[in-house]
Amino acid sequence: MSFYRDLNENWAIEAWNAEIRESYCTLRVRRLTPTIGAEIEGVDLSRELPEEQLAEIRRAISENLVLVFRDQDISSDDHKRFARYFGKLHSHMLGGAKALSSEKRDPEIFAWRTTRESRFTAGDGWHNDVSCDPKPIWASFLRVLELPETGGGDTAFANLALAYDSLSDPVKSLLDGLTAIHDGAQAWTLGYGAQPEPGTKFPVAEHPVVARHPFTGRKFLFVNPGFTSHIVQLKRQESDAILKMLFEHVASNLAFQTRIQWTPNSLVFWDNWSTWHHAVWDYLPDVRSGQRVSAILDHGPQA
Repeated sequence: MSFYRDLNENWAIEAWNAEIRESYCTLRVRRLTPTIGAEIEGVDLSRELPEEQLAEIRRAISENLVLVFRDQDISSDDHKRFARYFGKLHSHMLGGAKALSSEKRDPEIFAWRTTRESRFTAGDGWHNDVSCDPKPIWASFLRVLELPETGGGDTAFANLALAYDSLSDPVKSLLDGLTAIHDGAQAWTLGYGAQPEPGTKFPVAEHPVVARHPFTGRKFLFVNPGFTSHIVQLKRQESDAILKMLFEHVASNLAFQTRIQWTPNSLVFWDNWSTWHHAVWDYLPDVRSGQRVSAILDHGPQA
């Protein structure tokens, strides 16, 4: 059985890597792996970007799903300006970062700081960010401001379009047309022990199990272990089995993945719909902190 599975996965990987990619004029793109991720050079995020360069960055994110910009000494305003090129800025329900020299919080900046005393760290497990929202984040832009002194704290990413392509045709036929529930309480209450503000509830949304990307037309899996509770059209036992299979399919297949090592003044931009990510918590007792700005579209993932 594994022989045939491997044939299908290898065919999908070969097809992904065989796609012809045009050269770039305003930036340099160095692929991190054949299947996901690239480092971008020739861009200064401390300034407004010309439309020609933005168009090439949009193409680069569609082709690579994860982009790394090194040596970017930028402010929070620069961070937000770059994200705003790609959609309306998202406000996270769990709160924003305090602005410098002020007690006011910026709801458009999601911040965290993990120390030796932390019970958990944000993102320590495979997930799409905030997939429980009716219009989930499609693009995220992350800076790590404090790096662990002894190293570690990488972020891993997985390609959900390639994960879908590598499934067998009967499984694809089963999944197409199904929808799943994404529950904020599953990730934030059961995972972190967080509670919503009095009088409110964490969001719950229904999304297609297989969605089609509005920019590329590619199909991708849109379920994740952090937020997805069950597939609506299946019995719970069937749903649990299918989700377990899909989660293992993505998490265990290293050919779908890349791992970003953080350096000072790096910014990582990823397509949050068609990738999972996992913040690796391997640096105790060191400290790691950072800020994320994210963009949403006028709609969520659609079949």
